[in-house]
Amino acid sequence: MLAVHTLAAQTPTLDVQGHRGCRGLMPENTIPAFLKALELGVTTLELDVVISADNQVVVSHEPYFNAAITLTPGGQPINKKEQKQLNLYRMAYADIKQYDVGSLGNPAYPEQQPVKTHKPLLSDVIREAEAYQKKLGRPACAYNIEIKSVPSEYGVYQPEPGPFSDLVYAQIMEQLPPERVIIQSFDFAVLRHWKTRMAEGKYRPVRLAALVENTRSIEKNLAELGFLPDIYSPYFRLLSGRKINRLHQQGIRVIPWTVNRAEDMNRLIAWGVDGLITDYPNRYSDMMHDKR
Repeated sequence: MLAVHTLAAQTPTLDVQGHRGCRGLMPENTIPAFLKALELGVTTLELDVVISADNQVVVSHEPYFNAAITLTPGGQPINKKEQKQLNLYRMAYADIKQYDVGSLGNPAYPEQQPVKTHKPLLSDVIREAEAYQKKLGRPACAYNIEIKSVPSEYGVYQPEPGPFSDLVYAQIMEQLPPERVIIQSFDFAVLRHWKTRMAEGKYRPVRLAALVENTRSIEKNLAELGFLPDIYSPYFRLLSGRKINRLHQQGIRVIPWTVNRAEDMNRLIAWGVDGLITDYPNRYSDMMHDKR
Protein backbone atom coordinates (compact mmCIF):
# COMPACT_ATOMS: atom_id res chain seq x y z
CA MET A 1 0.00 0.00 0.00
CA LEU A 2 1.29 3.46 -0.87
CA ALA A 3 1.94 5.74 2.08
CA VAL A 4 -0.39 8.71 2.37
CA HIS A 5 1.49 11.81 3.40
CA THR A 6 -0.31 14.60 5.20
CA LEU A 7 0.66 18.11 6.19
CA ALA A 8 -0.10 17.45 9.83
CA ALA A 9 3.43 16.55 10.93
CA GLN A 10 5.00 19.48 9.09
CA THR A 11 5.46 23.01 10.34
CA PRO A 12 3.04 24.89 8.10
CA THR A 13 4.82 27.62 6.17
CA LEU A 14 1.96 28.09 3.73
CA ASP A 15 -1.78 28.38 4.06
CA VAL A 16 -2.71 25.27 2.08
CA GLN A 17 -6.36 25.62 1.10
CA GLY A 18 -8.45 22.71 -0.14
CA HIS A 19 -10.39 24.02 -3.15
CA ARG A 20 -14.08 23.12 -2.80
CA GLY A 21 -12.76 20.69 -0.20
CA CYS A 22 -10.56 18.60 -2.46
CA ARG A 23 -12.32 18.54 -5.82
CA GLY A 24 -9.65 16.38 -7.40
CA LEU A 25 -10.35 13.54 -4.98
CA MET A 26 -13.96 13.82 -3.76
CA PRO A 27 -17.20 15.45 -5.00
CA GLU A 28 -16.75 19.21 -4.81
CA ASN A 29 -18.22 21.31 -2.02
CA THR A 30 -19.56 18.30 -0.14
CA ILE A 31 -18.93 17.11 3.38
CA PRO A 32 -16.94 14.05 2.17
CA ALA A 33 -14.61 16.43 0.30
CA PHE A 34 -14.11 18.70 3.28
CA LEU A 35 -13.40 15.82 5.65
CA LYS A 36 -10.92 14.29 3.20
CA ALA A 37 -9.16 17.66 2.89
CA LEU A 38 -8.84 17.86 6.66
CA GLU A 39 -7.53 14.30 6.76
CA LEU A 40 -4.84 15.38 4.28
CA GLY A 41 -3.90 18.25 6.57
CA VAL A 42 -5.08 21.44 4.87
CA THR A 43 -4.95 24.59 6.98
CA THR A 44 -8.01 26.16 5.34
CA LEU A 45 -11.18 24.82 3.74
CA GLU A 46 -12.11 26.82 0.63
CA LEU A 47 -15.79 26.71 -0.35
CA ASP A 48 -18.55 28.57 -2.18
CA VAL A 49 -21.95 29.65 -0.92
CA VAL A 50 -25.29 30.54 -2.49
CA ILE A 51 -28.73 31.25 -1.01
CA SER A 52 -31.85 29.09 -1.20
CA ALA A 53 -35.47 30.29 -1.49
CA ASP A 54 -35.87 29.88 2.26
CA ASN A 55 -32.75 31.96 2.99
CA GLN A 56 -30.49 29.05 3.85
CA VAL A 57 -26.75 29.41 3.18
CA VAL A 58 -26.01 26.49 0.84
CA VAL A 59 -22.53 25.34 -0.15
CA SER A 60 -22.46 25.27 -3.96
CA HIS A 61 -20.32 26.69 -6.74
CA GLU A 62 -23.22 27.38 -9.10
CA PRO A 63 -26.60 28.82 -8.06
CA TYR A 64 -28.18 25.93 -9.96
CA PHE A 65 -27.60 22.20 -10.41
CA ASN A 66 -24.65 21.50 -12.70
CA ALA A 67 -25.77 18.78 -15.13
CA ALA A 68 -22.26 17.30 -15.33
CA ILE A 69 -22.30 16.20 -11.68
CA THR A 70 -25.98 15.97 -10.69
CA LEU A 71 -28.68 13.31 -10.58
CA THR A 72 -32.31 14.18 -9.84
CA PRO A 73 -34.04 12.85 -6.69
CA GLY A 74 -35.23 9.99 -8.92
CA GLY A 75 -31.67 9.20 -10.01
CA GLN A 76 -32.01 10.63 -13.51
CA PRO A 77 -29.44 12.80 -15.29
CA ILE A 78 -30.14 16.47 -15.99
CA ASN A 79 -30.25 17.93 -19.47
CA LYS A 80 -27.50 20.54 -19.69
CA LYS A 81 -29.83 22.88 -21.57
CA GLU A 82 -32.20 22.80 -18.60
CA GLN A 83 -29.72 23.00 -15.71
CA LYS A 84 -30.12 26.72 -15.09
CA GLN A 85 -33.85 26.23 -14.63
CA LEU A 86 -32.99 24.37 -11.43
CA ASN A 87 -32.34 27.69 -9.72
CA LEU A 88 -31.33 27.13 -6.09
CA TYR A 89 -32.48 30.65 -5.19
CA ARG A 90 -36.02 29.54 -6.13
CA MET A 91 -35.85 26.18 -4.31
CA ALA A 92 -36.31 25.35 -0.63
CA TYR A 93 -33.33 23.61 0.93
CA ALA A 94 -35.42 20.52 1.73
CA ASP A 95 -35.80 20.06 -2.04
CA ILE A 96 -32.18 20.95 -2.88
CA LYS A 97 -30.98 18.26 -0.47
CA GLN A 98 -32.74 15.53 -2.48
CA TYR A 99 -30.41 15.89 -5.49
CA ASP A 100 -27.33 13.65 -5.70
CA VAL A 101 -24.19 15.63 -6.57
CA GLY A 102 -21.59 12.91 -6.04
CA SER A 103 -22.48 9.60 -7.65
CA LEU A 104 -21.67 10.70 -11.21
CA GLY A 105 -18.16 11.72 -10.31
CA ASN A 106 -16.56 14.35 -12.52
CA PRO A 107 -14.97 13.42 -15.86
CA ALA A 108 -12.63 16.40 -15.59
CA TYR A 109 -11.19 14.91 -12.38
CA PRO A 110 -10.57 11.20 -12.99
CA GLU A 111 -9.12 10.67 -9.50
CA GLN A 112 -12.35 11.86 -7.90
CA GLN A 113 -14.12 9.10 -5.96
CA PRO A 114 -17.86 8.90 -6.71
CA VAL A 115 -19.93 9.13 -3.53
CA LYS A 116 -23.66 9.60 -3.20
CA THR A 117 -24.00 12.92 -1.43
CA HIS A 118 -25.84 16.25 -1.49
CA LYS A 119 -25.21 19.99 -1.31
CA PRO A 120 -24.78 20.78 2.40
CA LEU A 121 -25.63 23.84 4.39
CA LEU A 122 -22.71 25.99 5.51
CA SER A 123 -23.74 25.27 9.09
CA ASP A 124 -23.48 21.52 8.44
CA VAL A 125 -20.02 21.86 6.91
CA ILE A 126 -18.70 23.84 9.86
CA ARG A 127 -20.22 21.48 12.41
CA GLU A 128 -18.87 18.35 10.71
CA ALA A 129 -15.46 19.87 10.00
CA GLU A 130 -14.99 21.11 13.57
CA ALA A 131 -15.89 17.71 15.00
CA TYR A 132 -13.62 15.86 12.56
CA GLN A 133 -10.65 18.13 13.21
CA LYS A 134 -11.03 17.49 16.94
CA LYS A 135 -11.23 13.76 16.29
CA LEU A 136 -7.99 13.97 14.31
CA GLY A 137 -6.35 15.92 17.13
CA ARG A 138 -5.44 18.75 14.76
CA PRO A 139 -5.43 22.52 15.31
CA ALA A 140 -8.60 24.34 14.28
CA CYS A 141 -8.75 25.10 10.56
CA ALA A 142 -9.78 28.32 8.84
CA TYR A 143 -12.65 28.74 6.37
CA ASN A 144 -12.27 30.67 3.11
CA ILE A 145 -15.87 31.34 2.08
CA GLU A 146 -16.51 32.61 -1.41
CA ILE A 147 -19.72 34.56 -1.83
CA LYS A 148 -20.77 33.58 -5.35
CA SER A 149 -22.08 36.84 -6.68
CA VAL A 150 -22.57 38.23 -10.18
CA PRO A 151 -24.17 41.68 -10.63
CA SER A 152 -26.28 40.54 -13.59
CA GLU A 153 -27.82 37.83 -11.37
CA TYR A 154 -28.90 40.06 -8.45
CA GLY A 155 -32.53 39.20 -7.72
CA VAL A 156 -32.49 36.31 -10.20
CA TYR A 157 -30.06 33.71 -8.85
CA GLN A 158 -29.00 35.51 -5.68
CA PRO A 159 -29.82 38.32 -3.28
CA GLU A 160 -28.16 41.74 -3.55
CA PRO A 161 -24.71 41.88 -1.85
CA GLY A 162 -26.07 43.36 1.39
CA PRO A 163 -28.78 40.81 2.21
CA PHE A 164 -26.59 37.99 0.87
CA SER A 165 -23.71 39.01 3.14
CA ASP A 166 -25.99 39.49 6.16
CA LEU A 167 -27.19 35.89 5.87
CA VAL A 168 -23.64 34.56 5.57
CA TYR A 169 -22.36 36.73 8.42
CA ALA A 170 -25.14 35.62 10.78
CA GLN A 171 -24.39 31.96 10.10
CA ILE A 172 -20.65 32.36 10.56
CA MET A 173 -20.99 34.20 13.85
CA GLU A 174 -23.18 31.43 15.28
CA GLN A 175 -20.36 28.91 14.86
CA LEU A 176 -16.91 30.45 14.38
CA PRO A 177 -14.58 33.06 15.81
CA PRO A 178 -14.08 35.73 13.13
CA GLU A 179 -10.29 35.36 13.09
CA ARG A 180 -10.73 31.95 11.45
CA VAL A 181 -12.81 33.32 8.58
CA ILE A 182 -11.86 34.68 5.16
CA ILE A 183 -14.53 36.14 2.89
CA GLN A 184 -13.62 36.18 -0.77
CA SER A 185 -15.46 37.23 -3.92
CA PHE A 186 -14.96 38.21 -7.54
CA ASP A 187 -17.76 40.74 -6.99
CA PHE A 188 -15.99 43.68 -5.39
CA ALA A 189 -19.36 45.13 -4.29
CA VAL A 190 -19.55 42.24 -1.83
CA LEU A 191 -16.11 43.00 -0.39
CA ARG A 192 -16.87 46.70 -0.15
CA HIS A 193 -20.05 45.86 1.77
CA TRP A 194 -18.08 43.78 4.30
CA LYS A 195 -15.41 46.47 4.62
CA THR A 196 -18.05 49.14 5.31
CA ARG A 197 -19.95 47.01 7.81
CA MET A 198 -16.75 46.21 9.68
CA ALA A 199 -15.75 49.90 9.75
CA GLU A 200 -19.19 50.74 11.16
CA GLY A 201 -18.83 48.08 13.85
CA LYS A 202 -21.82 46.14 12.48
CA TYR A 203 -19.70 43.15 11.44
CA ARG A 204 -16.87 41.72 13.51
CA PRO A 205 -13.55 41.82 11.60
CA VAL A 206 -12.77 38.98 9.19
CA ARG A 207 -10.09 38.80 6.50
CA LEU A 208 -11.17 39.91 3.03
CA ALA A 209 -9.76 38.37 -0.16
CA ALA A 210 -10.07 39.87 -3.63
CA LEU A 211 -10.52 37.14 -6.24
CA VAL A 212 -9.11 38.09 -9.64
CA GLU A 213 -9.28 36.40 -13.04
CA ASN A 214 -8.85 39.46 -15.30
CA THR A 215 -5.60 40.61 -16.89
CA ARG A 216 -5.80 44.19 -15.61
CA SER A 217 -2.93 45.46 -13.49
CA ILE A 218 -2.88 44.98 -9.75
CA GLU A 219 -3.13 48.74 -9.36
CA LYS A 220 -6.30 48.94 -11.46
CA ASN A 221 -7.93 46.10 -9.57
CA LEU A 222 -7.09 47.62 -6.19
CA ALA A 223 -8.35 51.02 -7.36
CA GLU A 224 -11.64 49.44 -8.40
CA LEU A 225 -11.91 47.67 -5.05
CA GLY A 226 -11.31 50.93 -3.23
CA PHE A 227 -9.24 49.60 -0.32
CA LEU A 228 -6.32 47.27 0.33
CA PRO A 229 -7.61 43.74 0.99
CA ASP A 230 -5.96 41.34 3.39
CA ILE A 231 -5.43 38.86 0.56
CA TYR A 232 -5.09 39.11 -3.21
CA SER A 233 -6.15 35.84 -4.85
CA PRO A 234 -5.56 35.76 -8.60
CA TYR A 235 -5.55 32.90 -11.07
CA PHE A 236 -2.07 31.53 -10.54
CA ARG A 237 -0.88 32.05 -14.12
CA LEU A 238 -1.36 35.83 -13.70
CA LEU A 239 1.38 36.00 -11.05
CA SER A 240 5.10 36.69 -11.16
CA GLY A 241 7.70 37.15 -8.46
CA ARG A 242 7.69 40.89 -9.14
CA LYS A 243 3.92 41.16 -8.70
CA ILE A 244 4.05 39.19 -5.44
CA ASN A 245 6.74 41.53 -4.12
CA ARG A 246 4.64 44.58 -5.03
CA LEU A 247 1.66 43.17 -3.14
CA HIS A 248 3.80 42.25 -0.13
CA GLN A 249 5.17 45.81 -0.03
CA GLN A 250 1.58 46.96 0.51
CA GLY A 251 1.01 44.45 3.31
CA ILE A 252 -1.21 42.20 1.17
CA ARG A 253 -0.87 38.43 1.32
CA VAL A 254 -0.95 36.50 -1.95
CA ILE A 255 -2.88 33.21 -2.25
CA PRO A 256 -3.47 32.12 -5.87
CA TRP A 257 -5.94 29.63 -7.31
CA THR A 258 -6.19 26.83 -8.50
CA VAL A 259 -2.71 25.29 -8.33
CA ASN A 260 -2.71 21.58 -9.08
CA ARG A 261 0.70 20.66 -10.51
CA ALA A 262 3.77 20.17 -8.32
CA GLU A 263 5.96 22.21 -10.67
CA ASP A 264 3.59 25.17 -10.42
CA MET A 265 3.44 24.83 -6.64
CA ASN A 266 7.23 24.82 -6.45
CA ARG A 267 7.59 27.89 -8.65
CA LEU A 268 4.98 29.90 -6.73
CA ILE A 269 6.49 28.93 -3.39
CA ALA A 270 9.92 30.04 -4.65
CA TRP A 271 8.37 33.38 -5.64
CA GLY A 272 7.05 33.82 -2.10
CA VAL A 273 3.29 33.21 -2.13
CA ASP A 274 1.59 33.00 1.25
CA GLY A 275 -0.66 30.10 0.36
CA LEU A 276 -2.04 27.89 -2.38
CA ILE A 277 -5.60 26.96 -3.28
CA THR A 278 -5.57 23.46 -4.76
CA ASP A 279 -7.91 20.66 -5.82
CA TYR A 280 -5.21 18.18 -4.77
CA PRO A 281 -3.88 18.83 -1.24
CA ASN A 282 -2.27 15.39 -1.44
CA ARG A 283 0.03 16.54 -4.24
CA TYR A 284 1.39 19.34 -2.09
CA SER A 285 1.97 17.08 0.90
CA ASP A 286 3.58 14.39 -1.29
CA MET A 287 5.84 17.02 -2.86
CA MET A 288 6.93 18.30 0.54
CA HIS A 289 7.55 14.76 1.78
CA ASP A 290 9.73 14.02 -1.24
CA LYS A 291 11.89 17.05 -0.43
CA ARG A 292 12.67 15.80 3.06
